[in-house]
Amino acid sequence: MTAPTAPLAGLTLDRQSTRTLSEQIAGHIESAIRSGALPEGSRLPSWRDLATQLGVARGTVRAAYDRLIDRDLLYTAGAAGTRIASPPEWPGRMGQAETTNPSTSAAASRLEDETGYGSLALFRQRDTRPLSFQMGVPAHDVFPATLWARLHRQAVQASALNTGVMDPRGLPELRTALASHLALARGLDCSPDQILITTGFRSGLAMVLRAIDCAGKQAWVEDPGFPITRMALESAGVHPVPIAVDDEGLDVAQGQATAPGAAFALVTPGQQAPMGVSLSAARRRALLHWARLSNGWIIEDDYLAELHLDGRSPPALASGEHADRVIHIGTFSKTLAPMVGLGFVVAPPSLLKRLTETAWWLATPPNNAVQIAVMRFMREGHYFRHLRRTREACTQRRDLLHQTLRHCRAPVAHDAGLSVILPLPSGYDDARLAQQARAASLGITPLSAWFAKGSRARSGVLLGVANIRPEQVEADCQTLLSLMGTGP
Repeated sequence: MTAPTAPLAGLTLDRQSTRTLSEQIAGHIESAIRSGALPEGSRLPSWRDLATQLGVARGTVRAAYDRLIDRDLLYTAGAAGTRIASPPEWPGRMGQAETTNPSTSAAASRLEDETGYGSLALFRQRDTRPLSFQMGVPAHDVFPATLWARLHRQAVQASALNTGVMDPRGLPELRTALASHLALARGLDCSPDQILITTGFRSGLAMVLRAIDCAGKQAWVEDPGFPITRMALESAGVHPVPIAVDDEGLDVAQGQATAPGAAFALVTPGQQAPMGVSLSAARRRALLHWARLSNGWIIEDDYLAELHLDGRSPPALASGEHADRVIHIGTFSKTLAPMVGLGFVVAPPSLLKRLTETAWWLATPPNNAVQIAVMRFMREGHYFRHLRRTREACTQRRDLLHQTLRHCRAPVAHDAGLSVILPLPSGYDDARLAQQARAASLGITPLSAWFAKGSRARSGVLLGVANIRPEQVEADCQTLLSLMGTGP
């Protein structure tokens, strides 16, 4: 028998765990890859050898390996066995040659000081499976994993035949499929040449910030808004100016009064994060008018716009006339799965040359096999069907959550996109509640952490609906309410 790879020699399985044995094996290997204990090129034991070592069926080990192959963490090399692939850039992982950016650290410290708790620790949490009430992660059980695995395996084989230099703008066939989809789903009329494929929202934002040369300038950001985005802007040398969000979305008049010369506004107009409102028609016109007159940019984060649960989402800001100042950024991590690692930027014609140059010189080309798989997923109609099923599942789960909260005599909750907001009394430490809930395997998010200005902050918790388990929701609500009763 082949001796097991050293980092796997101590692998033990918990047969009482709610996680399957194959999930535990895959998780252990992934952790070893993350830590560097399994470097690129390391050979793993065969299915038979590892199955014998662990006392499990060979199919269990094979399922674990296939899971990691589908995520491009492993690859098969024929007689050379199964090996560790080139490691991805894990969130938060720093290479030996990298150094910490002082401005980034300062931004992180300020954010944690402003929100009064370790906000970033909660937002950085990574789980093999999403927790109940966790935001920002698509419905785990709705994702067509078997179909995706088949498409991805076919794509890996197809991409192996292409050994040339990849176009950093992305696969032309994917850009063509995406242009067709955006025209139908978001009313966005663009050519494939205007689309640049990225590895996700963050890489798209980084590319845009570089292209518009905004260091040292002001930018409007929504308040409340995603705290990691604020930190990202600060780390890029941008000065975020928090602008209030109300029932109509971003208060454009306040932005004009506070920072009329801002270089850009970063908005989530389709479904504002975290409040779930759409930017009203009047505010859309006002925002586009401001950008045109001030020569500013609008960075449109199309966050969850395709997953409106009540009616059709308004068209993208970049879809209308006078949209030549709008840069549209999208991602598949919120509609398919975070592990897909794919996003896109739609560049207005005036910025296309600069963004393309930025992609050529600085961007890392996304995984070719993933691009092929997503392209086929879209061209064969699976993506539209998946969005429909996701909306149906999330609507049912949201309604069930409201019903359960009423039954449990909880405070009245309010819809907020793919979450509901459970308000808490003023001054209640919602961050502490979130930490306590996480220890009970509940992934609630404190509302106060989304506010940039403490004077504007409100206490409450956001309960994501996508990964609610109907058979568990009442027990989860009772656990949460019990924790709330022990709070301040």
